[in-house]
Amino acid sequence: MYPAELVLPMKAELTDNGFEELLTPGSVDDILKKDGTTLVVINSVCGCSAGSARPGVLMAVAHSEKKPDRLTTSFAGFDMAAVQQLRSHLLPYPPSSPSIALFKNGELVHFIERHMIEGRPAQMIAANLADAFEQYC
Repeated sequence: MYPAELVLPMKAELTDNGFEELLTPGSVDDILKKDGTTLVVINSVCGCSAGSARPGVLMAVAHSEKKPDRLTTSFAGFDMAAVQQLRSHLLPYPPSSPSIALFKNGELVHFIERHMIEGRPAQMIAANLADAFEQYC
């Protein structure tokens, strides 16, 4: 488990911009049961990936005409039970953090794994998400 002093500023990058934290398995299941679209960011301390994932997500949300109904996040290595429950909804994909998932009516419709984030600029991640928002939102 990562120390709070390390994690909290990274959490705030999303929560200060309207993302709801998923902190328990129940909160994960409750949000994914709702009709409409839900964006889930599994946040991470990984500088090489999360350092572009968070800005990419924020860019996509800020500049896309169509947006998910709900913006949510949970932190790998910190919100352990919630992330474990999220990952059960992401099968057959293996655990990946950071990662970004878009659900529509509880069904996973778009997923960006860590290997698709690593080494890519935030603009590329934003463009990928903007395309998914256009298609599913």
